[in-house]
Amino acid sequence: MNEQKSFQDNSLGSLFLVPTPIGNLEDMTIRAINTLKEVDLIAAEDTRNTGILLSHFEVSTKQTSFHEHNKAEKIPELINKMQAGMKIAQVSDAGTPSISDPGKELVQAAIEAGIAVVPLPGATASTTALIASGLVPQPFYFYGFLARKGKQRTEEITDLSNRSETSIIYESPFRVLKTLVDLKEIMGSNRQIVTARELTKIHEAFVRGSIEEVESWFMEHEPKGEFVIMISGKDDTSIMELTDEQIKLRVQQLIDDGQKPKEAIKEVALLIQRPKNEIYDIYHEL
Repeated sequence: MNEQKSFQDNSLGSLFLVPTPIGNLEDMTIRAINTLKEVDLIAAEDTRNTGILLSHFEVSTKQTSFHEHNKAEKIPELINKMQAGMKIAQVSDAGTPSISDPGKELVQAAIEAGIAVVPLPGATASTTALIASGLVPQPFYFYGFLARKGKQRTEEITDLSNRSETSIIYESPFRVLKTLVDLKEIMGSNRQIVTARELTKIHEAFVRGSIEEVESWFMEHEPKGEFVIMISGKDDTSIMELTDEQIKLRVQQLIDDGQKPKEAIKEVALLIQRPKNEIYDIYHEL
C-alpha cells in the first residue's frame, strides 16, 4: 500500500474535487473559488449550469463536459491530460462530486494512474438536512436515490425499515408522494420522518411527523423542489406497528414482485418480528 500525498510535487497533474452550492451561492468557499481559478480545466456535469456559477465568481477557466452519459469516453481523455501535468477540477451541478452525482469513476481511474486526488470540503444536502431534522444525527445511514420500482425498490425500503440508524434518501418532487406511500406500506404509518426541500434557498422548508402525517400534508400541498427524506431508526415502538391489513398488503406486494408466498411470509415475519405461522394465518385470513 502506498500513501497518497495530495500536494506532492511531481510531473503528474492533480484531480481536485470541488463542491458547489446546493442553492445559496454564498455557500461557495474561498478555497473552492481559488481552485477553480487556478486549475487548467474544469470537468463539469453541465457546462451551462457551471457557466453561470463561474460567471458569478469571475472564473474564466475553460470547461469540458463530464457526466453520466459520456464518462466512458471522457475518463481516458481526462486521465491523459493529468498524466501530462494538467490540474483538473471536477464539479457537479450542485453539492459534492461523487455523492449521488458523477465523479467516483474518475476518482478511481485517477488513483489507479497514480494521480493525486484532492478533496475540498463543502456543501452536501444530506448532512445539511440532517443537522436540522431533529432526528438522531449519529450514526446515520445515507442511501441516496431509491430504485424507482419493482422488487429492488421493495427490498431497499425493507432494508431501510430494519436499520437502527437515521436513514437519508433523496427524492424528486414528482415521486415524493409515491415514496411516502411505499414507506408507509412497508414501515407502517407511525415511523417518524422529516422531509427537507429547497435547502439553503428562499423557500427552504421542513415537514416533520409520522409517515402518515407527512403524507397527508403533501396531499394538500404540492411537493416542489428537490427533497431530502430522513427516516428515524427502527426501535421497539416500530416493530409491531403493522395492522393485519398492512401485513396482507405487504405479503402480496412481495409476491407480486416475484417472491414465492412462503418467502414473502418469512420476510414479513422477520420485518415485524412475529412468528411465521401468525403471518401465514393473517395473509390467508384463517
